[in-house]
Order: sequence, then C-alpha cells, then structure tokens
Amino acid sequence: MMNKRFTIYKLTTCALMAALMCVLGPMSIQIGPIPVSFTNLVIYLAVYLLGMKGSTISCLVYLILGAVGLPVFSGYAGGLAKLAGPTGGYLIGFIFMALISGFVMEKSRANAVITVLGMIAATLVDYIFGTIWFVLQMDCTLWYALTVCVFPFILVDLAKILVATALGKAVRLALIKSNLLPAQK
Repeated sequence: MMNKRFTIYKLTTCALMAALMCVLGPMSIQIGPIPVSFTNLVIYLAVYLLGMKGSTISCLVYLILGAVGLPVFSGYAGGLAKLAGPTGGYLIGFIFMALISGFVMEKSRANAVITVLGMIAATLVDYIFGTIWFVLQMDCTLWYALTVCVFPFILVDLAKILVATALGKAVRLALIKSNLLPAQK
C-alpha cells in the first residue's frame, strides 16, 4: 500500500512539475539570443521533490510538449525548430541538469551545500552543451557565444539555484513530515 502511494505521488508530482515548467518557461526576459527563463528554477525544485528520475521525466515531458508545438519555450515558442535552432542546445541541456543535480542531491541525501555544488556543475554542463551547439549552429566564435549566451546568465542562474535550494529544502522537509516523501536513510 505504501509503495503504491509513493508511485501515485511521484506521478502526480512529475506532472505538476512539468506543468509548472510549461507555465513558467514561456515567461522570459529577452537579453540577447538566449532569454532568461524560469525553467531551470523549476527543474531544480523538481530535483528536490522528485530526485533524479522524476525530475528528468518532468523535464522530458516539458521538452516533448514543446517539441510537438505547444508554446512552452521562452517567448511562447514551441516546435522542433526551436529545439533544433541555435538555442536548442540549452533546452536539451536541461536533461543533463536534471540528471546531474538529481544524482548529486540523492547521493548527498539532500545536503544543501553539496546539492548547490551539484546544481552549479549541472548548470556548467548545460552551458557547455548549449554553447557548443550555438557555436556550431551560428558559425561564430566561442568568445562571442560565451558573451551572449553564458556570461549574462551566471549571476541570475546562481540566484535561481539558491532560491530553488531554499524553497526545495523547505518543501521537501514538509513533505517528509507529512509522510508524502520517505525520510532519507
């Protein structure tokens, strides 16, 4: 009985996190070719609530919904052209963000400092993947790609990581106290 309840909880929470990505992802601030969106904030929150597998599934659902044309990407865009375009590498990199930060969070048993470091590492992987994709698509220099796609976002992404950690840790503790999440062993 208890295992089934957690399965229902996880499925429901995966759907809720994917829906939250779909709602907050399009709301963005354009500051160059790569807009500031709240999608990665939701991914990091999903990491705290669902762990590696659940947050990755939520991220995949979000990307699939966008790929089929729903306007869930920044600027209310959707479709395969957005994923295959110059900024698509950063979107696909969200999968690595969920996998890496979720793995670190689970292995550290939700230790905030280690999880923050894992989220920073995951963000760096997304930056690397997305920047290489951007350079290849735009046929530009690495320096140009870094100046328009990475440097303007570092402080904003660090702030999102800190907000997600504070909020995620608080919500996670409340869910553990409510017996909706198992306590860490």
